[in-house]
Amino acid sequence: MRAFVAIPVPDAVAASLAALQARLPGGRRVPRENLHLTLAFLDDQPEPALEELHGELGDLGAAAFDLTLAGLGVFGGDRPRLLYADIAPNTALSDLHRAVMGAARRAGMQLPRRRFHPHVTLARFGAGDAAGLGGFIAAHGATPLPGFRATGFGLYRSILRPDGAVHDMLAGYNLG
Repeated sequence: MRAFVAIPVPDAVAASLAALQARLPGGRRVPRENLHLTLAFLDDQPEPALEELHGELGDLGAAAFDLTLAGLGVFGGDRPRLLYADIAPNTALSDLHRAVMGAARRAGMQLPRRRFHPHVTLARFGAGDAAGLGGFIAAHGATPLPGFRATGFGLYRSILRPDGAVHDMLAGYNLG
């Protein structure tokens, strides 16, 4: 099962991000209900490993914390493939990411070690779709975006469909 662990974006923040997405000159916008901050992409995992991870995640005991959205960015350099809302550096978020990755490894998952760049994906771009994106970022990159309190996170499954991914939360975990 294709899965990931993420912090959901609250409705009020998702509404602000959706208003920004509506101004995009192109690309495939991430549906408002799919906006999230990925803590760990797990790729395809067998159900027993996800059940083991569920137990591990329930034992993390991390505290709630505040997140600040810090402008817009792209992955892909000169050929942008993804537009995101950046997340300001946050020690509690980095600690939670490390704890989730440790839980995944204890559950027997072998995940590649990647630099953690916390963000909320807003849109994806194919070849030639990104025309006007530079102007969009210049015009809207400094738009104030609301922050939010991370009070929980979830274990999600991702179902890939021709019209985009559907994300279902399998289990939720509170941050104290």
